[in-house]
Amino acid sequence: MPGMQPDATDLLIENLPPAQPHLRVAVVTETYPPEVNGVAFTLQRVVDGLRERGHQVQLVRPRQSSDPQDGAATHADVLLRGMPIPRYPHLQLGLPARKRLQALWSRQRPDVVHIATEGPLGWSALRVARKLRIAVTSDFRTNFHAYSSHYGMGWLSKPIMAYLKRFHNQTLTTMVPTAALAERLAAAGFERLQVVGRGVDARIFDPALRSAALRQRWGADESGPVLLCVSRLAREKNLALLIRAYAQARLQAPQTRLVVVGDGPARAELQAQAPDAIFTGQLSREELARAYASADVFAFPSRTETFGNVVLEAMASGLAVVAFDYAAAAQTISSGHDGLLVPFDADAAFVQHVTDLVCQPARIRALGAAARQTALQADWSAIIDRVAAILQAASAQPGIAAEPAGSAAARQAA
Repeated sequence: MPGMQPDATDLLIENLPPAQPHLRVAVVTETYPPEVNGVAFTLQRVVDGLRERGHQVQLVRPRQSSDPQDGAATHADVLLRGMPIPRYPHLQLGLPARKRLQALWSRQRPDVVHIATEGPLGWSALRVARKLRIAVTSDFRTNFHAYSSHYGMGWLSKPIMAYLKRFHNQTLTTMVPTAALAERLAAAGFERLQVVGRGVDARIFDPALRSAALRQRWGADESGPVLLCVSRLAREKNLALLIRAYAQARLQAPQTRLVVVGDGPARAELQAQAPDAIFTGQLSREELARAYASADVFAFPSRTETFGNVVLEAMASGLAVVAFDYAAAAQTISSGHDGLLVPFDADAAFVQHVTDLVCQPARIRALGAAARQTALQADWSAIIDRVAAILQAASAQPGIAAEPAGSAAARQAA
């Protein structure tokens, strides 16, 4: 009535920010946990975060050996046929699935399709989403074009890059993990790039998990430094340089131990080069966290990462990191404060940094403590909010067809 003053409840309601609409998102990927790799773990964190925010996420992926064989799946997973990747039988490659996806998305139309991998399944999803005029976004997560030179197929680099550019330029947005990678891709003709970083769960990766018993099994006591590397064991990871650094470090500090976590086609070759090193194979998430926390120095020689989640995991675990000035390390580490960065092509400097560090226990502790504090700032929450905002903007892009008549009712009934 005239003259009446609004009460406190009215003021509170008026000042509430407008609610963000919940999205129906189809996430398409050819890798997902329990497969062990950075792409799989990152994607799981994003999917879980979107679901926690109330978005409906339909996960489309190849069936894995651990999945129920009766077709049942958790949440809204859509499990499709896949095949083992050559030389990586524990990983699946998605097979083309255009008919299945077209039927699925015609019946239950997503607001946006997000494609995380560029294999046959990802290509099928791209074709179907464009045909149905559904908004589609993508991730650039793996330097396939850079890997080819490590297998005597450097001539494939340009065709692979051309395919990746054609793939991603058909999406409304391509998310990349670092500004440096975005600059390189933009120079190569990639369009509509947005930088979305990666986070780390510092509750999982925690120095408090350090285990004297585990170190004893490795043959190390508290006075002897443990070098750790977590990686796929393959040529493109530059692990021969790790073995070289370890050999040099043992000349200066004979009690140094090397622990290598991971598996892959180069494992036998690397074990032959460093027979006294510990090769654990793949570890569960919990075992991996204990391994990080029980080491001292994280030596990471790769130069083919799009990001390198392991760098943040090592930092969160309180390790002194030695890595090339590239990808996650370049974005995260302030050299000399919370880790050591090496110029991109300076192999000798990498060896020297590792060798010097194993003889400086106080510096190892100082770098590790600072690394932990830096990693605590890499919060997943803000990253997932950014992903959600990008997906929301894509779903509202002009030129995307409106839903067919009657589909809104169908969505309510679904």
